[in-house]
Amino acid sequence: MVPLRRVVTGNVLALGTVSLITDVSAEMVTAVLPAYLVLGLGLSVIQYGALDGFYTGATALTRLLGGYVADRFRARKLVAGLGYGLGAVSKLGLLGAGPSASGIGGALGVDRLGKGLRTAPRDALISLSVPPDALGRAFGVHRMMDSVGAFLGPLVALLVLAATAQAYDAVFVVSFCVALLGVITLALFVRERREDFLPAAAGPAARTGPAARTGTLREAFGLLGGRQFRRVAMAAALLGVITIGDGFVYLLIQRRDNLPTLWFPLLAVGTNLSFLLLAAPLGALADRVGRWRVVLCGYGALLATYLLLAADWGGWPALLLTVGLYGVFYAATDGVLMAAAGPLLPAHLRTTGLALVQTGQALAYVLSSIGFGVAWQWWGPGTAAVVAAAAVVVAVPLATVWLRPASAPTRAGERAQR
Repeated sequence: MVPLRRVVTGNVLALGTVSLITDVSAEMVTAVLPAYLVLGLGLSVIQYGALDGFYTGATALTRLLGGYVADRFRARKLVAGLGYGLGAVSKLGLLGAGPSASGIGGALGVDRLGKGLRTAPRDALISLSVPPDALGRAFGVHRMMDSVGAFLGPLVALLVLAATAQAYDAVFVVSFCVALLGVITLALFVRERREDFLPAAAGPAARTGPAARTGTLREAFGLLGGRQFRRVAMAAALLGVITIGDGFVYLLIQRRDNLPTLWFPLLAVGTNLSFLLLAAPLGALADRVGRWRVVLCGYGALLATYLLLAADWGGWPALLLTVGLYGVFYAATDGVLMAAAGPLLPAHLRTTGLALVQTGQALAYVLSSIGFGVAWQWWGPGTAAVVAAAAVVVAVPLATVWLRPASAPTRAGERAQR
C-alpha cells in the first residue's frame, strides 16, 4: 500500500484546489446554460445540440497543440495556466454577448479552447507527481476535490439568481471573479514537474534519461503506432460517442418532471454530490481490481441512467436515482480513464498522449450532441433516450474487446514487473 502522503502530494493537492475553484466558476455557468438557451432564448434542441457539440468539439485541436507544446518545452504549468486564463476571460464574453446566440457561441468557444489547453497538462502533472501504482487514488482525490467545486457551483448560481430576480448577467460576473482566483492559485502553488515518475515496467535505466527529454513531433505522431495505446484511444473515442452530455440529461429530467426553471441548477448538484462521494473510493478500487473494469462498469451506470430517462416514471425517487447514477458514471470514468491511459505513455510524451485520448473523445462528443439533438427533434425525448441506451449496449462490448490486451495491471502485477 502506497502511503497517503505519496498519493496526496503537494502538486495533487494544489491542482485539486485549482480545479475546485475553477469548477465553482464553470458549473455556475454550466448549470444555468441549458435552461438559459432552450427555455430562456428559445433555441430548439437541434440548435442546442449543435452549440453543445461545438462547445466541446472546439477543444479538439487545442488539446493536441497544448499537449505537444507542454511536452516539447516542458512547460505544463504555463500551458495549463493559459488555459485557465482563457476560461476566466470567456465569462466576460458571455456577459458581453447578451441574448446573441452567435456571441454566446463565441464565448463558449473561448472557454472550450481554454479547457482544451489545460486538461492534458494538468492530468500529466498529476500522473507525474505520484507512483504509477497510486494513479487511480491520486486522480480520485483530484476528481473528488474537482467535484466539490462542481457541487458548490450550481448552488452559488442558484443563490445569485434568487438574489437578483434571475439575472443571468450577475451569474457571469461572479463566475469570472471566481475563475480569476483559480488562475492566481495555480500561479502561486502548482509546481512544474522536473523529476518524473515513470511506469514501473520502465526499469531503473529508463528513469535516468527520459525525464530530461523533450518529445519530437515525429514521436508525437508515432504514439498511435503503438497497438496497445491505439486501442485505448479508439475505445475512448467510441465510448465518447455514446455520452450525450449533461445539458440533455438535465433537460430530459426537467421536462419529464416539469421542474421550475429556478430549480434547474439543483440537478447538477445531485450529480456532483454523487461524484464527490464516490470519486476517491472508485479510484482506489480501480488501483486494486483494474482501471478498465471500473471504467466499463461506469458505462453500465450510464446505461441505467438512459433507461430511467426513457421510462415514464417521474417524481422525486426517479429524479434522485437518475442524477445519482449519472454521478456514479462520472466517478467511475473521468479520472480513472486518465489513470489507465497514463502508464502506457513515456513520461516525455505523457501530456501529448493524454491529449490524443481527450481529443478523440471531444470529436466523438460533437457527433453525440448533434445526433441526440436530431433524434429528440424527430422522434421525441423518450425515443431518443432509448436510442442512446441501445448505443451503449452495442458500444461497450466492442470497447471491452479492444481493451482486453490493455487491461491495467493491479498493484501486485506492477510490483512483479519491477
